[in-house]
Amino acid sequence: MNAFQEMNSPLRTIMTPGPVEVDPRVLRAMSTPILGQFDPAFTNMMNETMEMLRQVFQTKNQWAFPIDGTSRAGIEAVLTSVIKPGDKVLIPIYGRFGHLLTEIAERNGAEIHNIECEWGEVFDQDVIIAEMERIKPKVLAIVHGETSTGCMQPLDRIGPACRERDVLCIVDAVATIGGTEVKVDEWKLDAVIGGTQKCLSVPSGMAPITYNDRIEKVVNARKKVERGISTESDRIDVREPIRSNYFDLSQLQDYWGPRRLNHHTEATSMLYALREGVRIVLQEGLKERFERHRFHEEALVEGIKAMGLELFNDVSWKLPMVTCIKIPEGVDGESVRTMLLQQFGIEIASSFGPLHGKIWRIGTMGYSCRKENILFVLAALEAVLIRHKAQVKTGQALQAALNIYETTNLVMN
Repeated sequence: MNAFQEMNSPLRTIMTPGPVEVDPRVLRAMSTPILGQFDPAFTNMMNETMEMLRQVFQTKNQWAFPIDGTSRAGIEAVLTSVIKPGDKVLIPIYGRFGHLLTEIAERNGAEIHNIECEWGEVFDQDVIIAEMERIKPKVLAIVHGETSTGCMQPLDRIGPACRERDVLCIVDAVATIGGTEVKVDEWKLDAVIGGTQKCLSVPSGMAPITYNDRIEKVVNARKKVERGISTESDRIDVREPIRSNYFDLSQLQDYWGPRRLNHHTEATSMLYALREGVRIVLQEGLKERFERHRFHEEALVEGIKAMGLELFNDVSWKLPMVTCIKIPEGVDGESVRTMLLQQFGIEIASSFGPLHGKIWRIGTMGYSCRKENILFVLAALEAVLIRHKAQVKTGQALQAALNIYETTNLVMN
């Protein structure tokens, strides 16, 4: 029988678009003693987490709570609870995760309508609005920040257009929540899904969501409480119940609401982590946090350009927390990533689909978005590219980044 050694994870500088480095305060919170899920001390933490999530989502929605599971669990919970077989769903695709929304909606029997644009582009909002007018869908499902391409889709006019046409607007904000503006109420977004492992700097394992009374009305019409915990008043005939038990928002409302009806055993340590993660966001301040992400993005971008590399997403719709770099001709992109990891302990990402092998993606999210990380990744990338015989302007990247850091009055370390 093998005698397994104590786990000893290597220290890494994680500069991918997720997961990112976890804030040490979050790691400390995760070591807090376990409480029972209906202990008043714990249910108070649940209530506090909901209130803080409302502030992060910039909403007055009653419902703002996490789904236990990765970000995909949050997306699936919302779509599965809303979509019935035959419902028309419009999904604009401008990267990998529009395809994911389509996949989940298809599995729920939706009548899918897609529009697509080239990876690296986003949609003119008028194009999406015109397609809504033509199709008249029940749901528009759309990605806010597409990490596969480093692009961000404007939503400020799409949300109001959905409301005017009685279309439910469901938004994947996994990459953007806690890193840039996600104005749920102002943009009239009906349901929004966030992620923990990106700008919130919490381990993957929970998906914060929020939704309004328009979504709640649809969800409640499909409510079916499981037999083992239902009361007489719960036992009503539901024509088209939500197909998933675990991802049933109607039952989760009873769990997160005053009724505290048992649904699942809460992931206690993950709730501690999320509570601390959103507390840190609010302590920093949303405006200040968004400015910090923009600031370090600028330093990274200026360093990349000074090195002589070309950005893939040097556009006005660039996602502030993901910088995509074209792999120089003749350079083995995976060899560069491997050397960065093995020699420097730095992880950056490749991409998917039509961009696989063509770009690197550097994430500057949450706790990973720090000056020392920006300078380290620029220095290491230059050194590795020199070893790969790439044509780079040596010594320029760090100087360009330092110019940003030394000529600003902002203190954002």
